[in-house]
Amino acid sequence: MVRAPFYDKNGIKKGAWSAEEDEKLRAYVQEHGHCNWRELPRYAGLLRCGKSCRLRWINYLRPDVKRGNYSKEEEQLILQLHQQYGNKWSMIATKLPGRTDNEIKNYWHTHLKKVKSNKNTKKHQNEEISDI
Repeated sequence: MVRAPFYDKNGIKKGAWSAEEDEKLRAYVQEHGHCNWRELPRYAGLLRCGKSCRLRWINYLRPDVKRGNYSKEEEQLILQLHQQYGNKWSMIATKLPGRTDNEIKNYWHTHLKKVKSNKNTKKHQNEEISDI
């Protein structure tokens, strides 16, 4: 059972994207490019705001977006870059081609943050043992 789409007072659709909307956005951007995100929905025949279209394209529909599991090398690189840059996800994303800043941030908070804290705890315990 899928929730029906919600339209705000201006007639802009909110909520999940349909396959038809994805195809309209993909076809328009591939044919005409994306110079003005605010005007794009009207030209592409979408009842969405420009920000929604931009985020959908950048995070999901771009042809060069990498999907799937992270390799061990990517995990190590994220840990190293997070140590260097902190929570500057867009800077980290520039070093991982095909991965979006939002995807990296979500992966950090769901997987790697725990790995980092476990390493710090083990390191701290080893330092206490060597002090004795």
